[in-house]
Amino acid sequence: MDRTSASRMEAACSLLAESERRYLLYLLAEDRGANIEEFISQVAAWELDEPAGTIEKETRQRIYVSLVHNHLPRLADYDIIEYDLRSGDIVLDDGFDDIKPLLEQFRQTEEVPEIRQRPAL
Repeated sequence: MDRTSASRMEAACSLLAESERRYLLYLLAEDRGANIEEFISQVAAWELDEPAGTIEKETRQRIYVSLVHNHLPRLADYDIIEYDLRSGDIVLDDGFDDIKPLLEQFRQTEEVPEIRQRPAL
């Protein structure tokens, strides 16, 4: 493996090490795009192991801030997603295909049964 390939693999593993980023990508992979509001409740539900309808406003706000200020910019920097904060739209970008096999490996080992039972990416 050359140095460039090794660096890309390390970056991919680093990006996918964070559960909120993986959860977002699992959901995006199903539809190739959606609105951030559609993700917040489901990401929170998986993270907290609670039903999506019971997530408190403060928790939703914390996840929104985390996505907007941390996770979305990191994924966009590697061309995995594109997003527009004004509209809230998020879509997969060309770089997603590079990490898709690794993301699938992560999906199969997630602690949340609902994630493992979803169709393959």
